[in-house]
Amino acid sequence: MPRQPGLSARLKLTLSYAGIVVVAGAVLLAVAWWYLLRYLPDNDKGLLFVSPNRYLLSRIFGRAAAVAMAGLVAFGLLGGWLLAGRMLAPLDKIADAARLAAQGSLSHRIRLPGRSDEFRELSDVFDTMLEKLESHVAEQRRFAANASHELRTPLAISQSLLDVARQDPFSVNADLIDRLHTASRRAIDLTEALLLLSRGERGTFTREPVDLSLVAEEAAETLLPQAEKRGITLDVTGVPATTTGSPELLLRMVTNLVQNAVVHNVPGGTVTVHIEPQHQACVVRVENTGRPLPPHLVPTLVEPFQRGGDRVRSEDHAGVGLGLAIVHSVVRAHDGALDVAARPGGGLRVTIRLPGV
Repeated sequence: MPRQPGLSARLKLTLSYAGIVVVAGAVLLAVAWWYLLRYLPDNDKGLLFVSPNRYLLSRIFGRAAAVAMAGLVAFGLLGGWLLAGRMLAPLDKIADAARLAAQGSLSHRIRLPGRSDEFRELSDVFDTMLEKLESHVAEQRRFAANASHELRTPLAISQSLLDVARQDPFSVNADLIDRLHTASRRAIDLTEALLLLSRGERGTFTREPVDLSLVAEEAAETLLPQAEKRGITLDVTGVPATTTGSPELLLRMVTNLVQNAVVHNVPGGTVTVHIEPQHQACVVRVENTGRPLPPHLVPTLVEPFQRGGDRVRSEDHAGVGLGLAIVHSVVRAHDGALDVAARPGGGLRVTIRLPGV
């Protein structure tokens, strides 16, 4: 924002240091003058006696006091300027790092040496901010690249199918229409998922009390036909647990978890959804059976377009690779915590903690 020109911080500190030195010196000289003159006789006629008197001492001491004050002013300004420059030197490094960050370079770190103080604490906080910002920007770049790749496939298929239909406009090919419909449906689903993920990242929604047990029951009721089709047992347990947030986003969060547990399962498997309040928090735990997962694969499941390698998926739901990524986004937007762990016997255990009411 535009500002009026003003004094620099170094000049302000210099004047402050010099002012303190001058005031302290003036007080010291005034006290010395007062103590010296109060015990000496007064000489109203201006005659010089052998013994000191107030007139003689005031003339001698007055000149010395004026010289001392001038020296104090010069010393205060010079010393204050040097001291302020030394004290503010870390701010110059922080300002240089901020300028580099403003130009797009996020890899620079300040790393001020020395023991902890206010400036070094500020430097450490700034370095941490740069590290998180660099990680966030890198994540966004990967997301944009993956989104472009994922969108390119269904759009390219649609374009190819349309080219085939254009070459033979009088032919009605039901298989061609079905494939075109499937590709278009996938592109639409992916676009809606990207919009939902973006909404969760922004956190722009109205908060209201939400009972997660009712949300879990609604999600389970919606996905029950899909679970029964694969012979999977879907069970919802727990007690009412109320949090604050967006009912729509929280429903999508639980729905994605349950759908993920149903899709990435084995025929005849189980899915368990458990809701409970716990230590001023609401806990949502979704477990499913399935194939064993490698430990290195589990942390990547919440990243966009990560489908878990060879995890089992149903033929009627290929997915767009954003299920757990959307869950992670909604959890963060609601100030919660997400934990994803592989079950010893196979499958996945996802635990969400949201602030309770």
